[in-house]
Amino acid sequence: MKRILLLGGVSEALAIARRLGPDHIYSLAGLGKVPEDLACQVRVGGYGGAEGLARFIAEQGIDLLLDATHPYAAQISHNAAAAAALAGVPCWALRRPGWQAGPDDDWREVVDWGELIGALAPFHRPFFTLGREPLEHLQEIPAHQHWTVRCLQSLPGTERAEVIGARGPFDLSGERELFARLRSDVLISKNSGSQSTEPKLQVARELGLPVLILKRPELPPVAREFASVESLWPALTTYLESP
Repeated sequence: MKRILLLGGVSEALAIARRLGPDHIYSLAGLGKVPEDLACQVRVGGYGGAEGLARFIAEQGIDLLLDATHPYAAQISHNAAAAAALAGVPCWALRRPGWQAGPDDDWREVVDWGELIGALAPFHRPFFTLGREPLEHLQEIPAHQHWTVRCLQSLPGTERAEVIGARGPFDLSGERELFARLRSDVLISKNSGSQSTEPKLQVARELGLPVLILKRPELPPVAREFASVESLWPALTTYLESP
């Protein structure tokens, strides 16, 4: 029986894990809720880089490494590709496409945090949906700005920063209400391509707000790459059933 090690990080990974039997392993970094209703094994925590992951693959008799981590988890993806090469097993990746700007969108791509802060200078009430990174900079907020940061965990803010703990999916009406309360004049987002967080972009479009988009990182080449669970699953089934 062939064994799969599935590295999770996006919602599609859970959809794959729900179809896997007890011989396979679903691996999570440990952020957020760990599912308890899966037939497959669940492992939480890191591996100690590419070499540690390669050792785990060998020890567990893994035949295929499937990288379904977040598009911005570049280090993990690079470790996965390197570990698969070290262990002599194929590495496949589920890499969903990014969002595409429409004719009514005002999207401005930035490469890193430094470029982002420079692009934010003209604005007063930024709404960050990047995850936890802005929390490291709450003491650096310019005097003319008030930040709102939405991430998975609710944490104390400051006089000039509100931190909202929330997990998608987000609906359009709720996002409209939130934007109205915040009175934000710019949205900051990663280009995750997730349907569950896409409504914020529609609200920004409706309000005519600019969106600062953090550029996607370069990811390593792998043996096979898929854009969706629907395209991946038939290939995975064929692989598992092959001699």
